[in-house]
Amino acid sequence: MSWQPPGGGGGGPWGGGGIRPPDFEDVLRRAQERVRQLLPGMGRGKGVIVVIAAVILVWLASGFYVVDPDELGVVLRFGAYNRTATPGLNYHLPGPFEKVLIPKVTRVNRIEIGYRSEGTQREVAAESLMLTGDENIVDINFTVFWLIKDAKDYLFNIRNPDGTVKVAAESAMREVIGHTLIASALAEGRAKIETDTQTLLQQILDSYHSGIEITQVQLQKVDPPAPVIDAFRDVQSAKIDQQRYINEAQTYANNLVPVAQGDASRIVQQAQAYKAQIVLQAQGDAARFLSVYNAYKVAPDVTARRLYIETLEGILKDTNKVVIDKSTSASGVVPYLPLPNLAAPHAAAPAKAVP
Repeated sequence: MSWQPPGGGGGGPWGGGGIRPPDFEDVLRRAQERVRQLLPGMGRGKGVIVVIAAVILVWLASGFYVVDPDELGVVLRFGAYNRTATPGLNYHLPGPFEKVLIPKVTRVNRIEIGYRSEGTQREVAAESLMLTGDENIVDINFTVFWLIKDAKDYLFNIRNPDGTVKVAAESAMREVIGHTLIASALAEGRAKIETDTQTLLQQILDSYHSGIEITQVQLQKVDPPAPVIDAFRDVQSAKIDQQRYINEAQTYANNLVPVAQGDASRIVQQAQAYKAQIVLQAQGDAARFLSVYNAYKVAPDVTARRLYIETLEGILKDTNKVVIDKSTSASGVVPYLPLPNLAAPHAAAPAKAVP
């Protein structure tokens, strides 16, 4: 596989546009002429040897390189990947045999989608306007944070890392928003949108073998489009009022219905109790009448007298009575004298004389 430098352009490990490596013989010839000028008295043979030795030492020494703690060294041999160097002092064969690329693998990179914050912040409507699952348009600004997790894949499998992450992130966000209702996107669904977008974006980049890890997707703004934001807020306010009225009505119904059901149950129970009372009383009266009737058939006179006495007892039991013997009439007792009132002045009912 031919090596392609990240960020664009074709060509080999020495750059794009067909640039060739320096001619070793030309470098050697120039070094010899320089040494002759500095050491005119030295013999031609010794001078050449010294120059060659110096050039070789310089050439060999050019293979030393340092990898910082936040970097990794990727060594290319004749333009193809050979090995990865860890932080510290390292060595590779001098050019044109080997070359080293040193990307910063721990630096967190930032990509803004839907807006640009360099200088004065400005909106990018082509990136920020998206269609929700309920066919509404929403204006979204978000930021993607990423770092290099595999230096080899990062250098060799993608040409433009920033552009690749940007396009993939916008595609993932549109996919997630397309399955989300606008009410959820504007309220409690923001955290879920961030999580789902990060997961989908990581899957896309892993399918490219990009060597990039997404550390965070952060929503900056989720609003309706600016021309309709006032009308949208009015609609949302009306929906909130509608839901509030519905809740109040349900609360009133929940309070009223149980009370009505309790009253209905109480009335039914009272009616059933009254019914049972009347039925039992009627049954008792019928049984008592039958018993009296049976006794009357056995002894009519006795039964008739007993009924007469019981009837009078029922009539006279709540009245004040004075019984006067007929033999006392000769002694001058007036039959209608209110004797009970004389005996009990507080009594309200007049006495009745019973012969």
